[in-house]
Amino acid sequence: MTVHDRYDDLIARLAARAHERCALLPDPVPPRDLAAAEERLGFALHPLLARLYTEIADGGFGPDDRFFPLDGPAGDPGALVAGYAARRSADPGGPGWFWPEGVVPLLTWGSEMIAAVDCRSAEGTVVLFDPNEADHDWANAWFKDADGLAGWLETSLAGTGWYADPDADDWGDLDAAVSDDQLQSVELDRWGAQARARAGTPAAV
Repeated sequence: MTVHDRYDDLIARLAARAHERCALLPDPVPPRDLAAAEERLGFALHPLLARLYTEIADGGFGPDDRFFPLDGPAGDPGALVAGYAARRSADPGGPGWFWPEGVVPLLTWGSEMIAAVDCRSAEGTVVLFDPNEADHDWANAWFKDADGLAGWLETSLAGTGWYADPDADDWGDLDAAVSDDQLQSVELDRWGAQARARAGTPAAV
């Protein structure tokens, strides 16, 4: 089974859900535009992430506030490529700021929280950036949400993620959404050491 075949069923189910529940879905990204985006990034997107954009739509689907478009105006934090470049620039978040290399922003959860994908990991680790947890050290803002993008997408379809809310999110299976008690009990693993190492930033003093 090739990497491409491995994700066929998941892509088909995601596409069906997107067309069923997401209004005004953008067209998919043409291959030439994906190549240009990857050239700007300086690395390839994780293969599954690339397929989301080239086979389903240029963002606008997925849980909560939906996936970012692949690119936008320079400095646009709400686009994957432009948002990555902006976050990798010097000190956009203040003293000690860093953003790890190869980790692209995918969507916002609100309250400045960002879901992001580590394109340098084989499975496409999904991480959560929560600046509200930084407390004078940006490493504290990083958490691992899922070992791989495929598993994270399956969770989003099932409606069993920590972010699932049947009153606010119509993406997942609303009958399976987690309860308030379950939400309060969720604890994600810290990912700050990995984020700092990938950013090439020394530990805070």
